[in-house]
Amino acid sequence: MSGLISTTTLWDTDKMVALSAHTRHQHVPSPISPHFVAPLAVENLSFEPIALAAAVARTATTWDDAPAELLDGLQRSALIELETLVEGGRTFELKPHFRFLADTHRSQFAARVGAGMTDLYMNALGYTWRANAVCLSSTLDPHADFIYDGGNVAGHGVVLAEAHGSFAAGASSQSVNRQAKRKYARQVKPYIAATSPFGKVIHGYSVAFGSAPGTAGGFLSLSETRITKRRGTRGVPPPAAEEGARPDGTPTPIVLAAHRSNFLLMGAADVVDWIDWIRSSDGVAPEPAPIEFIRLQYAGRDYLASAPWSWRSDFPPWWEEDFFGHPGWWRHIPGARRRMMSLNGPRFGWFVIEEKAGAEFLSALTGMIRGGERAIPPTLQLPTFQPIGFGPPDSEGLAVSREGGDYRYALFRDGLALLGDPFRGRLRDVVIWSPNEGAIFALSRSGDVILGRR
Repeated sequence: MSGLISTTTLWDTDKMVALSAHTRHQHVPSPISPHFVAPLAVENLSFEPIALAAAVARTATTWDDAPAELLDGLQRSALIELETLVEGGRTFELKPHFRFLADTHRSQFAARVGAGMTDLYMNALGYTWRANAVCLSSTLDPHADFIYDGGNVAGHGVVLAEAHGSFAAGASSQSVNRQAKRKYARQVKPYIAATSPFGKVIHGYSVAFGSAPGTAGGFLSLSETRITKRRGTRGVPPPAAEEGARPDGTPTPIVLAAHRSNFLLMGAADVVDWIDWIRSSDGVAPEPAPIEFIRLQYAGRDYLASAPWSWRSDFPPWWEEDFFGHPGWWRHIPGARRRMMSLNGPRFGWFVIEEKAGAEFLSALTGMIRGGERAIPPTLQLPTFQPIGFGPPDSEGLAVSREGGDYRYALFRDGLALLGDPFRGRLRDVVIWSPNEGAIFALSRSGDVILGRR
């Protein structure tokens, strides 16, 4: 796993989908948490193509117990399908290729896109951390797809989100709305007020997205729990509260679930192994060898990316005088040209994590690893971020991405980002994380320590 994906033919125009229906469902008692304030619905969701690609990959890998190799294969196939089957332009439309798919394949692709749209919408509402909702039922009873924390629900519990996608010939605003309401009644409502490993479920959503093949336009419908108590503060938390840590912290289990998916997408298999070991009750700890990342400066922000080489392989002469400042830095990495570019020269996307988010999580991970006792704290205080590349049409995140000019990227609230053209980034240095010692330091020409201690 390298963290690199092809984004060659992805459309380069923002798409916008309007909320065609919004239904609130009664629940007794209401509210479940007396001080929870549900954010206002986002009436229009705009997103860059790379944001939907990243969201489809995020949801394809949000499965706590599945092997990393399986999830990696699922997210790559989902992204290839997205490139192949969705037209460009501002309006959502399927390519003619879609008609050649078998019915089961059509349904599978629609489900993947529906899950990605749900993740974008939940982030747009202010929610941050995600986990799979399979924990709610040990039987075949239908249940919602995802659990979210952060945003307005922080400190109160968690919310459920059911995702649905439909690319049927008869897809319409009415049919998609019926699906949203039906899914809420069957897969969300029975679990409101239930207890999960990530917290009490105090609110729920059903997000349905649909489009009819051969026609332009998409339909987005939302069903959610009605709160009968008069709402006070409205909307998502203000940006000032987002670019920082939550005062009371976030429950550790859901952070581990979200970052398992994130580091898997980055290609950091060794970090995934450590997370799996921490969450297990037995088993031998992974080899505590140093794990390498590279630090990239991209569109004015620093990110950590999984190093596309092995610590045990022949390391390139990166300490050469002009290596880090050279625009062709990636050519110094053995096999990079072969792995990152084809004969036709496509552009690639690279999953990375915002530097502060990645470093603080890895530091917290060391605290759980040290001593081999799996000392898991109840909460973690980690930074969150204003999304970039998607949101309401007038959102700051979309404005930032457009002002970036040629920079094509999407940043999610938990710090995960997908860089559409990583070679435009500036390679700063190589960062080493020591799982047992907790040392996070840079191997640069000057030997400066950028994070933690040496």
